[in-house]
Amino acid sequence: MRPAIALLLPALLMASGCDTQGDAPEQAEAVSAPAATPAASGSAGDAQVEEIGTLDRSHAGEIAPDVAFEDPAGRAVTLADFRGTPVLLNLWATWCAPCVAEMPTLDELAVREGDALKVLTVSQDLQGAEKVDPFFEEAGFERIEPYLDPEVLLSAHYASNLPTTILYDSQGREVWRMLGSMDWTSAAAAELIAEAR
Repeated sequence: MRPAIALLLPALLMASGCDTQGDAPEQAEAVSAPAATPAASGSAGDAQVEEIGTLDRSHAGEIAPDVAFEDPAGRAVTLADFRGTPVLLNLWATWCAPCVAEMPTLDELAVREGDALKVLTVSQDLQGAEKVDPFFEEAGFERIEPYLDPEVLLSAHYASNLPTTILYDSQGREVWRMLGSMDWTSAAAAELIAEAR
């Protein structure tokens, strides 16, 4: 059964694409406060409002799954390997425009938080390092690293569209999930991440 799911999920993910506006679980808590960011052009008083994803607290308290993925050196790791530090797990892919757009903000967050928060960006690209390594080389991220999940086992576990970001506390218990993209440098993101401390 599990191999069949692993084969079907990539096809479904590609067919549906990234979904930042899709249907959220019934128990999900919608975040109604938009994050305001300065407009790229215009006067300093102008602001461009970005919608943020849907916050889902329905899995709060659940232990992180024992699903293996690859670290940048190609070794198998699980979320349990990071216990002792809060973890922000981001599932993304190079073909997902909202995922790619939020990656620089995840890197800025990782730089700002340092060792107080582990930001794990785990690619769901089926081609693994072949696609992800060139993306990281071109982007020149300062702190985030290219973790890989070419069998999309994490996406299968969470049954979610991309991007999906899950916050775990230092004991490996889920705090919340963000279904869809977000500006991870925003004040709203900082407040949410503080919940893991």
